[in-house]
Amino acid sequence: EQAYLDNEVEGLCRLIDDWDVHQRQDLSPETWDYLRKHGFFGLIIPEEFGGRHFSPYAQSRVMGKIASRSIAAAVTAMVPNSLGPGELLVKYGTEEQKKRWLPGLAEGSELPCFGLTGPEAGSDAGAIPDLGVVCKGEFEGEEVVGLKLTFSKRWITLAPVATVVGLAFQLRDPDGLLGDSDTVDYGITCALLPADHPGVEIGARHDPGSPFMNGPIKGEDVFIPVDWIIGGPEMAGKGWRMLIECLGAGRGVSLPSLATASGEMCYLNVGAYARIRRQFKLPIGRFEGVEEALARIGGYTYMMDAARTLTAQALDRGEKPSVISAIVKYNLTESMRKVVNLSL
Repeated sequence: EQAYLDNEVEGLCRLIDDWDVHQRQDLSPETWDYLRKHGFFGLIIPEEFGGRHFSPYAQSRVMGKIASRSIAAAVTAMVPNSLGPGELLVKYGTEEQKKRWLPGLAEGSELPCFGLTGPEAGSDAGAIPDLGVVCKGEFEGEEVVGLKLTFSKRWITLAPVATVVGLAFQLRDPDGLLGDSDTVDYGITCALLPADHPGVEIGARHDPGSPFMNGPIKGEDVFIPVDWIIGGPEMAGKGWRMLIECLGAGRGVSLPSLATASGEMCYLNVGAYARIRRQFKLPIGRFEGVEEALARIGGYTYMMDAARTLTAQALDRGEKPSVISAIVKYNLTESMRKVVNLSL
């Protein structure tokens, strides 16, 4: 892991010109190729499927370093290693699903996105209105039990370039086709389908401010086999648990590392500027008002790094700190905002 930080990650940072990223509104083709070639999209995937199987703490360090160079590059690398098909497949997927998808995800020939956020719901998964109804339909020339999906998702990172889409939706089985005639409403369920599956519509790219890929996904009465539920039919209605456990990892690694890196970069740049910028024959860093701002920047950043490290190490030990990671996600994102405002 340390060698990867010292070599592959440093090589990526040398390759990225963030002004060029801004001008292109995208990473360069060379950067995309480098991310694929050096396994940046498969950090969480087991080695048997071609991934690197890094610890959460190592992932946090990798993402933090990339974020210090380019937010767009960091977000691009974060998504496949956070909440998304890769993590859900590793933890809950059937062996057939793992063999089908994980090697491609590890090498970057498959790019994932995960549709959770919608027009009226964000990370509050329980509020999603998207619906899947169990029914019979035709797939590859045969009649099979499947799901008819209707969904509308927004602000889905990597959607414009994704080849595989994870979806969260409310599942209903009015005819008892899953084998339990007493259960109609199964609740939140997660499925995985190719982005080019008939009926799946990737809409116009969003502009979230930073030039990473982001866009909407829609579909109406999209039929998929029931086997495309992540984990198979046995995992129908268990999406809430899956999402909470995986959100715990994503919230505890990706966003805290980005926030901490932002704090460190603000501390580095503002601190350096305050040393060399002079007024009244003194560095402005000696002015009491500036000193106070610098102290707060340093204090917030120190706190963010401590919280990031604590949460990542809990994940390293196999814990699932969903509550702590939610608190860390909120507080570190808010602290990052404070640091940026103080830096201005």
